[in-house]
Amino acid sequence: MAKNPNHWTSPRPDGRWESQREGSQRPSRVFDTQREAWEHTREAARQDGGEAFLQGRNGRIRERNTYGDDPYPPEG
Repeated sequence: MAKNPNHWTSPRPDGRWESQREGSQRPSRVFDTQREAWEHTREAARQDGGEAFLQGRNGRIRERNTYGDDPYPPEG
């Protein structure tokens, strides 16, 4: 298991939204709204000290939040 696992909120072909840990085969939960899925994803990332990504319907990352040890600003 990754030290700081990433969690994703992504659209599904059926119009619903899924929350999934990066690298897993199945979503952890499926929601009717993007807001519900994003809240679940952020909470999972917060508990794991990882990063949460919100993917829009166009496939681009709309938002991301880092929890735990944030590498920004970078050293040097």
